[in-house]
Amino acid sequence: MQETTHYDSLETRSADERAAAQLSALNAQLRRIGSEPVVDIAALAALPVLRKSDLSDRQRKSPPFGGIAVNNVAHIFQSPGPIYEPGGVSHDWWRMGRFLHAAGIGRGDIVQNCFGYHLTPAGMIFESGARAVGAVVLPAGTGQTELQVRAAADIGTTAYAGTPDFLKVILDKADEMGERLRIAKAAVGGGALFPSLRREYADRGITCLQCYATADLGSIAYESAAMEGMIVDEGVIVEIVRPGTGDPVPEGEVGEVVVTTLNPDYPLIRFATGDLSTIMPGQSPCGRTNIRIRGWMGRADQTTKIKGMFVRPEQVAAFVARHSEILRARVIATREGEMDVMTVRVEAPEGAGAGYEDSIIQTLKLRGRVEIVPFGSLPNDGKVIDDQRSYG
Repeated sequence: MQETTHYDSLETRSADERAAAQLSALNAQLRRIGSEPVVDIAALAALPVLRKSDLSDRQRKSPPFGGIAVNNVAHIFQSPGPIYEPGGVSHDWWRMGRFLHAAGIGRGDIVQNCFGYHLTPAGMIFESGARAVGAVVLPAGTGQTELQVRAAADIGTTAYAGTPDFLKVILDKADEMGERLRIAKAAVGGGALFPSLRREYADRGITCLQCYATADLGSIAYESAAMEGMIVDEGVIVEIVRPGTGDPVPEGEVGEVVVTTLNPDYPLIRFATGDLSTIMPGQSPCGRTNIRIRGWMGRADQTTKIKGMFVRPEQVAAFVARHSEILRARVIATREGEMDVMTVRVEAPEGAGAGYEDSIIQTLKLRGRVEIVPFGSLPNDGKVIDDQRSYG
């Protein structure tokens, strides 16, 4: 699939142009929520992180949106938690059009939208994006595979939107029914797109690209035809932070994705997604100049029960913060006999370790072994708690 143009000129801005525009939009958001403006994007790191649990608590106290200044609400959606999200009907409100354009979807396409329309916003998110690029939408929703095939065959569906694996269900059912579908493009999200599945679609003549989006934030990042990482959407600011903290990690290190949306209708500042990823170096070969992330690399919430006590990433961060010479630490949970064992591997100078056992007791509330390891020896996978116990 070759793209001839970009969605708009924002995608090819210089880094300086983008930073200046984002700073202006960010300060407008901060004013909307009654916060002081910042001098640069890096100053975001000093602001508190908003987690889903915090948002859920706020919404219970101040329904439906937790006291956040929300405008232009046309829909209210419910996600597990429960958490309630607003939805608007203005042009490309969730910014999904940018991804669909990158996936080659536009005027002349009929999009079979197999995301759910019931309570959760995914169906509306992708429908809004399809309208933004001028495509026609079949609001198919989930399930009813035989009816999905019948509709796709009758109306000549050319593009699919939905979870990565449901398209295969439709295609297999079409084979069973003896129907040849015209689907040639797929825009997927909400689950892992495994390389083997993408190859299977390619073998069927279908180009399949994936996006990273959430109900709260809309589009965060998306693939282009280059298929080298995910390009961060122009309407958000993405930080990668150490799990359990709001502290940005060095470029290239895996951490939790924290997003600030620049949508004036729903200002979420430093919203923690709970997902792990990392910033990729360089720019995409497709010509888009924004930063890229490697996509979903696991969950940041690694809370684990050891010896009957919960150990959380923020407790590991508190232990590291007590000792300036420690670069990183990792809690390893194992079993010896029928007993849990906690080992704390610490990247610190050779000969360090004085006071570490006491600090571990005070921060993690458990006694554990300490292993001093060389700098750079812990895996770059975003884990600060590694449960190696077998539950089989």
